[in-house]
Amino acid sequence: MRIDILTLFTDMCDTVLSESIIGRARKKGILEFHCHQIRDYTLNKQKQVDDYPYGGGQGMIMYAQPIADCFRAVCEQTGHRPHLIYMSPQGKTLTQERAKELAKMDHICILCGHYEGVDERVLEAFVDEQISIGDYVLTGGELPALVLADCVSRMIPGVLSEDVCFEDESHYNSLLEYPQYTRPAVWEGREIPEVLLSGHHKNIEAWRREQSLLRTKKHRPDLLETAELTDKERAFLANIYEDENGEQE
Repeated sequence: MRIDILTLFTDMCDTVLSESIIGRARKKGILEFHCHQIRDYTLNKQKQVDDYPYGGGQGMIMYAQPIADCFRAVCEQTGHRPHLIYMSPQGKTLTQERAKELAKMDHICILCGHYEGVDERVLEAFVDEQISIGDYVLTGGELPALVLADCVSRMIPGVLSEDVCFEDESHYNSLLEYPQYTRPAVWEGREIPEVLLSGHHKNIEAWRREQSLLRTKKHRPDLLETAELTDKERAFLANIYEDENGEQE
């Protein structure tokens, strides 16, 4: 998969995408990242990329021209037009389901805004969709772009050691992940659940599924609306209630 990022902070993006699991996959050629400096496409000697908004107001707005020319350069380099995403609080909130859909694409391009945003005309002319990572404000689109790139990339075959690594995680199947433990079996008087020491894989899987259901019911009940559940699991959840301390029974 190829991901291009249009940004004013290429070093910031490139550094993050060169670390850890994503960085290793990049070195192996499983993932291909290209970070493009929007400022390189300005037409003025000062390399200015922004100006005051028409009609007045706070902050500065990024010019349409350098963004458009930067994106056109990507299209020219690759010989096709990638799916262009603008990271914006006005976009739909990123979900695991949307990340799975994007992971099926061969090539996506992410535009990072800055200051007070970008000229609306470049969005109208080129952007295919806008995505938000939450209802809060950041200083630029770089962190959201890196979140999206990481979320999508880890589902590409070969990035993780096994597909089950991400298929078992929170949100992948609209359920939160079950509790995890490692050595020692007893730590400061706290023991791990006995079933995990049984060696009985079927019982362990059943316990993990039940714990995922319980956790989701307690912390994110809204996710259960889209989760694929059996009639037995729905009946199990229907019989769960919380005591006065918020503990499930």
